[in-house]
Amino acid sequence: MAVLHHRRTGPSDAGTLLEQPAQPAPARRERSSVPLPHRPPDALPETPPVRRPVKRVLALALLLAAGLLAAAHQIRPAPYGDHLTSGPPAPTARARGGVVEAYDGRTLRWRYARVGRRPLSVLPTRGQAITVWDDGLVTDTDGRSVRWHRALPAATGWLRARGGAGVLRPLGRGILAVVTPSRIAAYRTADGDLRWVLPARAGCAFRPERAVRHGHALLVAQPCADGAWTAQLVAVDDLGGIAPHRTPLGNERPRAGRPERPRTEKALAPPR
Repeated sequence: MAVLHHRRTGPSDAGTLLEQPAQPAPARRERSSVPLPHRPPDALPETPPVRRPVKRVLALALLLAAGLLAAAHQIRPAPYGDHLTSGPPAPTARARGGVVEAYDGRTLRWRYARVGRRPLSVLPTRGQAITVWDDGLVTDTDGRSVRWHRALPAATGWLRARGGAGVLRPLGRGILAVVTPSRIAAYRTADGDLRWVLPARAGCAFRPERAVRHGHALLVAQPCADGAWTAQLVAVDDLGGIAPHRTPLGNERPRAGRPERPRTEKALAPPR
């Protein structure tokens, strides 16, 4: 007869019997080394656009550009070296040193100078001052602005040596004659438009200081080395050289829808 041995279990044995066997840890999943398929750019999620203050940026750029333009205008040298201290028109003007001054009685109204240049002769006319300078430039000033500039070709050396006596000659009807040895040029005083040019004859030269007025005509001496005395004097008016049966153009400023009418009458004799 078999004898069974009975063993009493204590508290420690109960815990041992109740313990479950340890479960093995799950295997670590290896990352797949197979590359993922390439996703086209259009499949990527769109990034929301960043809103910028475009209007403010443009306004700031415009203000900066305007400031730069204004600064450049301030430092830009004046055309022809002009320096005008503006004022109201004045009836008289004269050259004083290197400056043209205009007066109303004894009151100085305005001053006009050109950097490095000297006025040789000034002709006041209807509140304006027409000036010939030592660099062969002719200007017209009304005190508020320099209205126009005109250059005299091949006259600078002669002007600096002889001065501007007799060079500026008004012809009437708003036309100014500028007399130099090689030519007589006529300009419209309203805008400086060149109206006509009369060159001296070959072997001759005009003498502006010996020009005189006779009625509407300006008689200008033209001494010649060889030639008859009749060729040594020319007569001009606002329309050009005076000659029989001439048909010159008018000098008035053109108006819209109104053609210019030529003047054909003679200046030294009434029309027949």
